[in-house]
Order: sequence, then structure tokens, then C-alpha cells
Amino acid sequence: MGPLVSLIVLILLAAIAGWWLMRPKPHPVIRYVFHTLVPSAEPSAPAATPIATPAATPLPSAAPAPSPTSTPTANAQGPQLALIVDDCGQWIATERGFVALGIPLTLSVLPDVPYTSIIATEASDAGKGVMLHLPMETLSGLNPGPGKVTTEMSDAQIVAQVQSDLAEVPLARGVNNHEGSKASADPRVMRAVIGVLAEHKFFFIDSKTNAASVGEDTARQMGVPTAARDVFLDNRADVAYTEAQLSQAAAIAQRTGSAIAIGHPHPTTLAAVRTMIPRLQALGVQFVLVQDLVGKNGP
Repeated sequence: MGPLVSLIVLILLAAIAGWWLMRPKPHPVIRYVFHTLVPSAEPSAPAATPIATPAATPLPSAAPAPSPTSTPTANAQGPQLALIVDDCGQWIATERGFVALGIPLTLSVLPDVPYTSIIATEASDAGKGVMLHLPMETLSGLNPGPGKVTTEMSDAQIVAQVQSDLAEVPLARGVNNHEGSKASADPRVMRAVIGVLAEHKFFFIDSKTNAASVGEDTARQMGVPTAARDVFLDNRADVAYTEAQLSQAAAIAQRTGSAIAIGHPHPTTLAAVRTMIPRLQALGVQFVLVQDLVGKNGP
């Protein structure tokens, strides 16, 4: 019986070993968004970012992006509304949600943040506008992030910094200030900044983070196409609040012919814009790229 028992044990061991080698193996799960590998959660905001960090929670599945809507011509009839999404390059999932919207809008991209190049390229490829969101010194002392322009810089240093920031977003065709409540109110600083834009034949949008800003006036004096923000959409990260701000922007456009509204890549802002697009279009509001609204006073 001894050899028989040994044979049975060997057969059982061989069967167990065979099962172990041939067992089904689990596959790793990889998350893809728009065919690009991204982290499972959006990156946390840099410490310098003044806008509250959008929650890194999964967004509802977005419908496939429709073909980009053609931009109305300069003599298009009806009120025109330009949407700018600031602070881009940090929260890629939400920013891609804006890119997927079937209306003209503009993404303003920060220099030297995790997704600067990626989101600028994707926005441009989708027919959206791309701007440099130029960090500038604040009155509060809050650091606006890498690439900032400060009032302590010489004119030459400002020019070099703006040139460096523009190189980070080569697809940009215009600039607006990120923060900058102190720097944008300094005539010398703004002359140096606008001088670089004049060389590149770029436009300038004054974010109006300070009522005393001289950005728009300086740009106009130097022959650079310019305009200023009319409404901030999301000082509160709340869908209903942002919808009300969009209605306010539309009312300004209906009264004056055009308006510029600035929002940020918050999931609540994206949800509000999605909801309001058909409502505002039903009122005759046309969405346009902000470059179509800048003053035609350039050289």
C-alpha cells in the first residue's frame, strides 16, 4: 500500500499545481478619459491658487463632444456672450468637460502647472479659444503661482517673464490676468506687459480683479485689441448661483450687444453652463470666442 499511497499523493500534488498555474488572473483597471491616461483623482490645487479647489469627485458621464460650433461673424445679429474658463491646466477632467461643450468658449491656461500643454492642445484641437492666464501680484500678498509678474520687477524682468509665460502656452492668442489686483493697477507694470502683447499682436482681456485696474485702458492706448470682464460666474461654487450669474451676463449682452463672463473649472460651474446653454440660446444669445469681442483698435 505504501507505493500506491505515494502515487496518489503525487497525482494530487500535480493536479493542485496545474490548477494554480492555469487559474484565471485578475486584470488591472486603468481609467481612461478621452483616450488619455489620467490619475484616478484630479490633482490638488497648487498652494498659490486663490480659487477654491474643485472637489476631486467623479463627474457625471458627459455625452460625446459634438462638433465645434462655428463662430459667428463680426456682423452677426443679436446679443453675443463670451465665456472664459480661467485657471486651466490643473483640473483636467472638469476642463475637458468644458472642451466637450458644443459652443464657442475660451480656456485661459496657467503657465507651468501639471496640464498646461495638454489642455491647451485639446482645446485648440476642438476649436476653442486659448489664452495665457498670466499670474500677477495681489494686494493681499497671496502668491498667484509660478510665472508671476510683480511690481518689484524692472521693466526688463517683466518683459522676460511674460515672454517665458507665453512660451509655456504657445497656442495662446491672447492674455488675461490671473489675480493681479496690485500689479494690474500699476501703470508702469501694465505698460511693460502690454508692450509684449503688442509685439506678438495678441489681445488683452482685463479680468478686473481690482476696480482700479489700468489694464484695459493701457491696452487701448497702446493699440492692443482689448475688452474687460463683465461678470464673474462662480464666486460661490453653487450651481444655482452660477446659473443666476449666467442670466445676468446674458442680460448685459441683450442690453449692450455683448458681454464677457469668467468662470473657473469647478464641477458646479460646468453643470450650470450645460444647463443654461439651451435656455440662453432660446433667448437669442449667441456664444462666441472672446477674441471676437475685443476692441478693433489694434494697429
